[in-house]
Parts: sequence; structure tokens; C-alpha cells
Amino acid sequence: MSTQQTLDRKPPVATAAAAADTTVRELAIKEIERKRHFLTRAVIGGALIVMLVVIWAVSEYHNAGGWPSDGFSQSSSIPHVWNIWIIYPVLSISLILGLDAWFTYFRKPISEREIQREIDRITDGGEPQ
Repeated sequence: MSTQQTLDRKPPVATAAAAADTTVRELAIKEIERKRHFLTRAVIGGALIVMLVVIWAVSEYHNAGGWPSDGFSQSSSIPHVWNIWIIYPVLSISLILGLDAWFTYFRKPISEREIQREIDRITDGGEPQ
């Protein structure tokens, strides 16, 4: 082969299978990143809950004059009765983390089938004029 023939050759074109593999790989990387980000948020949320419970326990121990031997209440400054306000931030953070887990693990990306179905619905007279 002459040098001219070698220079005239075009590089091989990527096949559709290779492009599909690249697309699937990119989607897999995005899913892994989403799961790692959720894990980070879950650890931060758990640490926040632990920190709040420690602050609550120290403050209630000090305010009530000891451990809650007479139970829990919504009012404060009763001897040996702890205020139960901690349930509100713990439930709120837990609900937020639960919703975040739902969106991370159970809500999948938009598929080509869904896109095509919506395009067909719009173009087949689904939109009133």
C-alpha cells in the first residue's frame, strides 16, 4: 500500500452497537452516582439525627433535673418529665430521607418508550386546538 492510499482511508465509523454500549454505560454511571449521593445524604441525615438527640437529651436532663422517671410530656420544666419535641425533627428528617430513597432507588429515568408514547399522543391529536 502506498502512503497516499493509507492517508485516503477514513477511520472506521462507530457501529450502532458501540454507541448503544456507550449510552448504557453512561446511564449506569449516572445511576451509580445517584446512589452514592443518596448514601452521602443518608449518612448526613443520620448524623444530624444523632446530634439532635444528644442535644435534646442533655438539655432535657438539665431542665428536668434528671432522667425521665415520670415519663414524657409536651410541657417543659416539670421535674423528671422530659419534653418530647425531638420526635418532630426526627420524623421530618426520616420522611425526607425516605422520599429521597424512593426517588433514588425506585424512580427510573425516562425511557425511549415513554418519550415515543408521548410524541405519538401529541401528534395523533391528543392536544386540543
